[in-house]
Amino acid sequence: MQTINEPRLESDLAYRFGYLAEFLGFGPDDIAAIHAAAPVLAPVVPALVDAVYQKLHNYDATWRHFLPRQYGYEGAVAQDMAELTPDHPLIAYRKQHLSRYLAALVSKPYDAKMMAYLDMVGKMHTPKAGSKEVDVPLVQMNALLGFVADALTSTILGLGLERANEVRTLRAFGKLLWLQNDLINRHYQPADAAPQAVA
Repeated sequence: MQTINEPRLESDLAYRFGYLAEFLGFGPDDIAAIHAAAPVLAPVVPALVDAVYQKLHNYDATWRHFLPRQYGYEGAVAQDMAELTPDHPLIAYRKQHLSRYLAALVSKPYDAKMMAYLDMVGKMHTPKAGSKEVDVPLVQMNALLGFVADALTSTILGLGLERANEVRTLRAFGKLLWLQNDLINRHYQPADAAPQAVA
């Protein structure tokens, strides 16, 4: 039985990621499968991104979070949700971010820099990073990631991959998105919620 330093899971990103990756069985073969999917996923990324933003536009509870100025965006902002149409420049800016995120998943090495990037994906949707006005509730983040996970699954199933490769790719992305889910959820915990180590 391994001994896990539980308080360190809350303070050391690499330790946390390493523990979760080992627990889930996310390793070099999964990363290779994800990277190998890049050429076949790249052409469908624009449609996937459009589907995500169409889904977000369907609900005021998700769409309203695009009204505040987003970190790094310097263009005009909408005054209300009626003005914030799916073709608004801010939405185009956000779509670029999602496209880059998906590209990073299938192309970047899973090193310390990537861990920090995946962690920032969670943090940037809270007032802890970027715009102080951006504060997306956890339920909306879970809804979004769940939709992205299903859309990716549907996309991979539609690629016509050889069965063993399809299974490898689906399992690899499944593990990766659970890792991402944790690196979102951790930023919604109260600061005093870190567990104490067992003596």
